[in-house]
Amino acid sequence: MDVTTLAVALIGVGGTLGGTLGGAVLSQRANREQNQRADRERAEDRHDRAQQARRDLYARLNATARAYRVAAQDAVRAAERGENPESTALDAAKEAWSEEYSQAQMALSKGVLEVASTLNRALGVGYSVVKQLPSSPAQGVPYGRAKAWFSGPLSNGVYLLRVALRHDLGVEVEHDFERRRARMLAALDNERRHLEGLLAAEQTRAAGSA
Repeated sequence: MDVTTLAVALIGVGGTLGGTLGGAVLSQRANREQNQRADRERAEDRHDRAQQARRDLYARLNATARAYRVAAQDAVRAAERGENPESTALDAAKEAWSEEYSQAQMALSKGVLEVASTLNRALGVGYSVVKQLPSSPAQGVPYGRAKAWFSGPLSNGVYLLRVALRHDLGVEVEHDFERRRARMLAALDNERRHLEGLLAAEQTRAAGSA
């Protein structure tokens, strides 16, 4: 074999090897890019599912809070008419809220959890107010106080929860929301403690006169 033939053979072998190696490199790169794209798509899908689950949870939390307040108001009106406020609707609304709130505690951000916890305590006091109405004089102070509680401080608390949930989802962003949230929470907590004090004082007087 002369030098020319040998050179041509070597070039042919080199070209074949180079083409094979080059194809392998391109194939590996394509596979790597495909895997990376699949990873991104799975991550986006997980994120979308998590966001949807959070929106669903927030919607249920908001809905059950509103339903609880409405059921309590209906029970107050029923008691004013002389009907028994021991309604299954109020107890069902309380149970529905408690279930959603229990689940939400594991998923809510710190700020939203503070709002939900404050509202939970306020709803609990409102429930006690309704349950004490049958032993109160008809159309007396307790009825006016109950109606004022549900249409005032508690209504504000339910509204604040809705705004806080929308703010956390990025649906309703307010520039000065954190300050307003803190102010409304403090007001709701103060009103709740004041109402608890009134109820405790009335129970003490009732026990003393018994």
